[in-house]
Amino acid sequence: MDEPLVPPYPLAPLDLLTALARRYAFGDLGALAPLVMPEPGAIPALCEFGQRLLTLDAEDFAAEVDAKAVPAALRRRARECHMPQTPREQPRGALSSLRPAYGLLLEVIQVRWQRRELSSVMSALHIASEYLPLLAFEPVLGHAGDPARWPQGLRAEGSRFGVIGDRDCDHTKPEKSAAERTLRVAHEPGEGWRAYFDRQHSQLSGAMAACVAKCRKPCTAMDWIPEPAREGLGLRCKVALAFADTPLVRLRHAAPVGHGFGVPSPEEVLDAWERSRSYLDKNDIGHEASREDGFPLPGLPSLFSAVAAAPIATSALLSDVAAHLVTLIGAPALRGAGV
Repeated sequence: MDEPLVPPYPLAPLDLLTALARRYAFGDLGALAPLVMPEPGAIPALCEFGQRLLTLDAEDFAAEVDAKAVPAALRRRARECHMPQTPREQPRGALSSLRPAYGLLLEVIQVRWQRRELSSVMSALHIASEYLPLLAFEPVLGHAGDPARWPQGLRAEGSRFGVIGDRDCDHTKPEKSAAERTLRVAHEPGEGWRAYFDRQHSQLSGAMAACVAKCRKPCTAMDWIPEPAREGLGLRCKVALAFADTPLVRLRHAAPVGHGFGVPSPEEVLDAWERSRSYLDKNDIGHEASREDGFPLPGLPSLFSAVAAAPIATSALLSDVAAHLVTLIGAPALRGAGV
């Protein structure tokens, strides 16, 4: 059952802060805690950390914070979802594996759904759709599309990958530009690296999927993939591309979210997802979206797991941040339930 917006009794100040933590209202909690608590201690810094996660600010997941404010285990888990800001930054975070990041995406979708923040739900789904092909590629690449670790096979003799102006290549102009850039961006300074991820890496994701799932004139670019793995990869990428074209993801543009004309209702989102599940249910991978797995959008974690060829569980990172905040606030046991 969703938590009620207004509790059935007046809240004491610490109770109010606890309620904000349990509702993942990190921004509000961080602003109010210094006004309520004479010594808020680590709470504001921890709230800033939680807000970065909730808003999917992947560039800043690993930003410096007071080591005493955020437990090391939480910082480590956030770094697994972090997007490196230079070609040589270590650890590689989401470029090493996208699986932790997709777990966080699922948790953000779940939290935003509970809070009825549908605009943010649609934004998270859009991000998930853009990088889903790289999640599919991870088992054969051994990483999640790290430009510093591309296989030499992409440049093999006869490869059209990243060749600008090649008319036999099915890539769009933006995809060709991204493919050409990704092969050299690891040797650029940090500014160029960050600009590539801001503007082109999502296009590269689609380009990789197009090579194995819908190219009409295959070249040698993907010959490095072992033959037994190609069929499964092609199917997973086909479903990843299909997900980006589902009524659910297209709802973000049809609403249109972010343009001031309105946001879809929960009923509209659920209806679009049901139609999307039917749209995807054309093969064994897409059929996984039909599972009833208890998620607000039933079957979404199962679909992501099928595309990844590995279990993708909903993260508990946000809930663990909230739980630690509740401990720091130290309010007496709340009266009643449902805060």
